[in-house]
Amino acid sequence: MINQLIDFYLKSHPVTLGVLALLALYFIVLNWVFYYRYLSLASWLEIENRSLESVLMGSTTVSPQSYLSNFLKSSSNVSKDILALAQLAATKDATKGLSILSIFASTTPFIGLFGTVVSILDTFTHIGQSSGGMSVIAGGVSDALVATAAGIFVAIFSYTYHQILKRKSYELLNFIEMQSDAIMARRV
Repeated sequence: MINQLIDFYLKSHPVTLGVLALLALYFIVLNWVFYYRYLSLASWLEIENRSLESVLMGSTTVSPQSYLSNFLKSSSNVSKDILALAQLAATKDATKGLSILSIFASTTPFIGLFGTVVSILDTFTHIGQSSGGMSVIAGGVSDALVATAAGIFVAIFSYTYHQILKRKSYELLNFIEMQSDAIMARRV
């Protein structure tokens, strides 16, 4: 296995190695963003769920830990406008990190494809310089496709993480909206 990696490193074009290094960096960043945001959203979701339950059980106001609490404290008159502003601010905070995952999901296959194209061009250059046959072509193309596979691998995780965080954000925003509706219903 180690010999195969060394052989791959020695035979690969520097651009392909750079592409693989970039994709590895993307993979590290997207995992960090996902786990950080997932844990943040999970704890926030738990707070809002408890607050919603207390409001639905008859409490006249939201929990002090609730996101809405800061907005309700800042205004002496609770209105739809204040609650709508709180919901917009919550949407902004809940969806942080989604754009980077979306960008990674859409660009990494192309980055991998770029590495593959450069490696295939390099393989054809070697074929023209030597009298190698199918073994040169097969070896070069198989090494080149590693970059495409890496790009698709990173894209799959990026897209999956994006969808998971998007769903968590949606649930969170629904809890905040339900609390807002319950507060407004009690004011009438």
